[in-house]
Amino acid sequence: MRKQKIPITALSMPENIPGIEYKWLRNRWMLSFNNKITMKKNMSNNTKISWTSISWNIMTGCTPISDGCNDCYAKAMVKRLQAMGQAKYQNGFTPTIHPECMNEPFWWKGNKLVFVASMGDFFHIEIPFDFIDKVMEVINQCPQHTFQILTKRADRMYKYFSVHTIPENVWLGVTVENQKVKDRIDYLKKLDAPVRFLSCEPLLEDLGALDLSDIDWVIVGGESGNRARKMEKDWILNIKSQCDASTGTAFFFKQWGTWSADGVKRSAKENGCLLDGKEYHAYPTPRKIKP
Repeated sequence: MRKQKIPITALSMPENIPGIEYKWLRNRWMLSFNNKITMKKNMSNNTKISWTSISWNIMTGCTPISDGCNDCYAKAMVKRLQAMGQAKYQNGFTPTIHPECMNEPFWWKGNKLVFVASMGDFFHIEIPFDFIDKVMEVINQCPQHTFQILTKRADRMYKYFSVHTIPENVWLGVTVENQKVKDRIDYLKKLDAPVRFLSCEPLLEDLGALDLSDIDWVIVGGESGNRARKMEKDWILNIKSQCDASTGTAFFFKQWGTWSADGVKRSAKENGCLLDGKEYHAYPTPRKIKP
């Protein structure tokens, strides 16, 4: 008996398809439907972070490691989401993996710039390497997207990628908020990623001289929140001038944060991101990875 051809539109759950063919289509439809529903429930992908387009919180949570953690925006946000009853944040800011979110990148349309784990630190000691392996498998299967991984645990990121291949669509970055943690840059430089970047946010002091050789991108931003620490304009200009003098280091000024150049405390939105009346939102040009 010749099998009845079912058009794609029939995935709206037809009732009169005989036997096995109906069962197969029904199961396929249910799998597709359930995946979409699960994805929608778990996706918290919309982001206001100006240097990325979407976030993929495949893990959440962290523990303090340096001065930049004292007024963590992610911790405060997770606390609110937990109070709202969102299941994903039932563990609060305890480092937690979310394997149920693993397939989200397959559903995104177009080419996305993806911040991996914006609500935590992807290379936290409590995130096992075998889980990171699975995340890298998904990243490798989604070459249309670019994945940005930012960490304060540069030593652990180096330990992982020193024995694993860095996908061609992964940018690696470290947070450098003050001079005490400039050694993170050294770990980053040892990794041959298409883009190596620094996030100097919250910028807590003048960073002095920076060796920006092999650094492709620097993001600078001030701290937000009621307890925000003030960022001085000269600190920003020092970084910008070094980016300008370097070969190929793009400069991105994200925000003033709670304190603006005039010393007035306002919302981060009101203070905006203008530096001397201009917006600096440059992006890096990815390099070819050495074979």
